[in-house]
Amino acid sequence: MCGIVGVLGNHEAAPLLVEALKRLEYRGYDSAGIATVDDGALTRRRAVGKLVNLSDLLVHEPLRGKSGIGHTRWATHGAPSVDNAHPHQAGPVAVVHNGIIENFRELRQELADCGLSFQTETDTETVALLTQKYMNDGMSPVDAARKSLSRLHGAFALAFLFEGEDDLIVAARKGSPLAIGHGNGEMFVGSDAIALAPLTDEITYLEEGDSAVITRTSLEIRNEAGELANRAKKTIQIDSARVDKAGHKHFMSKEIAEQPTVIGEAVRHYLSSTGTEVVLPGADLDFSKVERLTMVACGTASFACLTAKYWFEQLAGIPVEVDIASEFRYREPPITKGTVALFVSQSGETADTLAALRYCQGKAEKIVSVVNVAESSIARESDIALPILAGTEIGVASTKAFTCQLTVLLMLALKAASDRGVIDPKTLTDHLSALRALPGIMNTALECDREIKKVARKLAEARDILFLGRGVMYPLALEGALKLKEISYIHAEAYASGELKHGPIALIDKAVPVVVMAPRDALFDKSISNMQEVMARNGKVLLITDSTGATEAADGAWQVIKMPPISPVLSPILYALPAQLLAYHTAVAKGTDVDQPRNLAKSVTVE
Repeated sequence: MCGIVGVLGNHEAAPLLVEALKRLEYRGYDSAGIATVDDGALTRRRAVGKLVNLSDLLVHEPLRGKSGIGHTRWATHGAPSVDNAHPHQAGPVAVVHNGIIENFRELRQELADCGLSFQTETDTETVALLTQKYMNDGMSPVDAARKSLSRLHGAFALAFLFEGEDDLIVAARKGSPLAIGHGNGEMFVGSDAIALAPLTDEITYLEEGDSAVITRTSLEIRNEAGELANRAKKTIQIDSARVDKAGHKHFMSKEIAEQPTVIGEAVRHYLSSTGTEVVLPGADLDFSKVERLTMVACGTASFACLTAKYWFEQLAGIPVEVDIASEFRYREPPITKGTVALFVSQSGETADTLAALRYCQGKAEKIVSVVNVAESSIARESDIALPILAGTEIGVASTKAFTCQLTVLLMLALKAASDRGVIDPKTLTDHLSALRALPGIMNTALECDREIKKVARKLAEARDILFLGRGVMYPLALEGALKLKEISYIHAEAYASGELKHGPIALIDKAVPVVVMAPRDALFDKSISNMQEVMARNGKVLLITDSTGATEAADGAWQVIKMPPISPVLSPILYALPAQLLAYHTAVAKGTDVDQPRNLAKSVTVE
């Protein structure tokens, strides 16, 4: 969600802070700011809107100093405004914060009773004022920050900067990620490695409950119990953290185009040397002993889970429950013997998903995660963490992470089928051969880009759009509707095609386009019957199918987009491409901010 950076450097901090914040823009934000210490003086600059507004402000009102912290804010408490923008300052301390302080109202009242006044509507200002109070009581900056941390309830990543201290940052994490970067006589703080990639390739990740006292030449980390903790220093791959559109107009466009490549890498990673088996490198998971699978995720990742439910049940015969993470633990669902809990998250830091994982700890036989960030909290707290190998995804609307999640989940379902002896070796080999061929088929499918662009210009005029699908196409219809909503701001809903006549058909008229996702599979005839019901009521149907399906059912459709023929098992992965391109080109036609849509954040690290 919000982005945090910190610099204890040998050069002017302001340009470094702004550049690092630019690399965190993908996380979503509505204001930004930095604070520096120069000759002991603590000063800050803040602006609403895009980082260019902060950059313009710094041209006219520059900040000097080689020590500083910066922040991009996604509003939770208080509307986007200069006053509510971070860093928040209270006397000699400035604070940047990602997360939510749940007990800020009680702390606020306590501070008001002490005569301290508030200037903002935010929960974060409470942290700064609390630290100021303890410093006023005679505590050192470090002790005051630690005392403040001990009073906080909720989720947070925090960085503190102090007046008169140009060689000190205090940082802490609880529920939100934070990393420390090591330089040559310099130290850095960042929400993730992307922010720090141009500055260093040596990273120490703080673990849950950790706090850190940082100087240019030292790093002291203590765990939640206050004990010294030795956290490993890791070398990150700078190339994997590069933020480059590679000639594309938007990151989303680039990431859609990258899918054949990254899916090929994911398939190779989980294939045996003979290409006839699915392997999980470094992991021990035998599905023959699994009685039930519980899958939990949020947003797009939850639709990947819904798709995988069909695969695990149909291919492997394992009963599957899928739940959205924000509701899962509040139901207090019983976890029965033989249950494997599987969590899917692109960032590996999704707050609701992480909380659901912790609910399952000690209850499930095994906790498995499917993630894109190997050093994330969800990965570290799982018994088995399976990487999707999508690479850095910058666009807020997930594309390549979604299809890589689907690919890994399908390979996991095939392994489950093999472990349980419900699939013969030849059928398994056929599925794996089809997976190896998938990247080439996806490259062919991407050639429909120009055709979809033309259709999207017409869709951009609609106020409401429906998506329909059956079987494994139903979760894909949900994902198509979500993508369109996220970046074009057009109201879109998805339904299982058979449910149309149970209410939603009342919405059909000539002004409501209906996207029907219907490859020529076992449910094709039923899908087309539902499509005919739409057309009989003057509905405008956009049919997405293959050549055979188009030959049989295109008559009367408003528009038809043809996909290459594909194995029915693989169709959700392939048909994700036209769904993504449809949303992308519609958003471009409407002139919205494709990569950073309003109100959204890439990594949702608060409940």
